[in-house]
Amino acid sequence: MKPLFDKVMIELKEVEKTTLSGLVLPDSDKKKSNQGRIIAVGPGRTLDNGQILPMSVAVGQLVLFNKFAGTEATIHGVEYIIVSEKDILAIIE
Repeated sequence: MKPLFDKVMIELKEVEKTTLSGLVLPDSDKKKSNQGRIIAVGPGRTLDNGQILPMSVAVGQLVLFNKFAGTEATIHGVEYIIVSEKDILAIIE
């Protein structure tokens, strides 16, 4: 799958099932992940003059994205989210 324009496809990181202290979280306390690994990027944003502004993120990077951004999709049992590049908050190194 190849995103269009300035869209980024991210494979969601699995949410932690235990706390740092080792307590197991019940299903009701689990939250959606806002971290994941980029698996595909579009060519970039098209400017008003027709020029394409290249993406500043790349395939393989682990990123933190806006919690309420994007469109979720499940493909072959794997959860993905497609977000605009502007919704990516940080690259996790």
